Amino acid sequence: MAIRPFELERYFAEHEFSAKYLLGSSDPEAMSVEDLLVFEPGAESGLKKIWLGYTESLGDPALRRDIAALYESVTPEQVLVFTGAEEPIFAFMHAVLEPGDHIVVHFPGYQSHYSVAESRGIEVSHWHGDPLQNWAPDLSELPKLIKPNTKALLICTPHNPTGYLFDRAAWQHVIEIARQHNLYLFCDEVYRGLEHDPTDRLPHLADHYEKGVSLNCLSKNCGLAGLRIGWIATKDRHIYNRLAMFKDYLTICNCAPGEYLAGIAVRNIGKIFEQQRLRLVRNLDLLEDFFKRHEALFSWQRPRAGTVTFPGYLAGSALEFCNKLVTEAGIMLIPGTFFDMSGEYLRFGYGRATFAEVLNRLDEYLSV
Repeated sequence: MAIRPFELERYFAEHEFSAKYLLGSSDPEAMSVEDLLVFEPGAESGLKKIWLGYTESLGDPALRRDIAALYESVTPEQVLVFTGAEEPIFAFMHAVLEPGDHIVVHFPGYQSHYSVAESRGIEVSHWHGDPLQNWAPDLSELPKLIKPNTKALLICTPHNPTGYLFDRAAWQHVIEIARQHNLYLFCDEVYRGLEHDPTDRLPHLADHYEKGVSLNCLSKNCGLAGLRIGWIATKDRHIYNRLAMFKDYLTICNCAPGEYLAGIAVRNIGKIFEQQRLRLVRNLDLLEDFFKRHEALFSWQRPRAGTVTFPGYLAGSALEFCNKLVTEAGIMLIPGTFFDMSGEYLRFGYGRATFAEVLNRLDEYLSV
């Protein structure tokens, strides 16, 4: 398979563990194993008894029951557990789509949402968000992108890298368009739970569309990226079976301790969401003040959800600025170059506990 480098991940590989200060990461503050075990009495003892043999390829049955309980009408048999969220994206592009198919992808977006498909000879069209409308895509444009060979739509909400959140009417409209054209609708929901106002939270797509696929994991909404646990939920048996068979050629099964710890997180997910949400809102208030002080350098609108935001950079090349920043100040930001955007943008991540300190250092750097 010929696939172009995953530029964002290569940039992280170069700087994430060498830069002193991270300001572009999309995952929120992480927890330790000790932090997670505190949620349930007896959890530490249970962890010590975990059997370290192979696990069930579809996911631990108890974990699948816990995950299904997060949905309105999804059953455990409609949940498939993967290693993180990248694996099910890769699997969907290989197991469900074929060369010659066409997919419409919410854009800008995470590179694997489109690069994996492109590598297989699948045609990709971008459904663009409008930076002047806080990155809302134009619903009237979506039907114009659908072709006779279109097989699927892919959306991400809350959105990476912009923080855009569909409202309920727009979200329902996308479902109606997919249904009218008999399309699969893949919804990346990995930031769901981090709406800054919880009343804005959308339902899971898999509960409301018969050909829908809801993608989720514990990395972005819970700060548990190290567990490497993600999943899809779908009521479409064809998709489910295709993904399950394809997984046999990937990880086969998941990490037993990771599944056990994931169960604790899923059963206490509301508490974890609230811990993360409160930090996000505090940090976003600081970021709003920062952008007011630097209006000549950045064009920005406040997002409604997630851990990231995507302001315009008004002083030249975003890539050159980021390279200079990490070299001179040890601060890692993400240039919009890695999201294949025309124009100059930066991804800020505001979910970490050290955010105030790092933002202050950026402030000082810009003031010199």
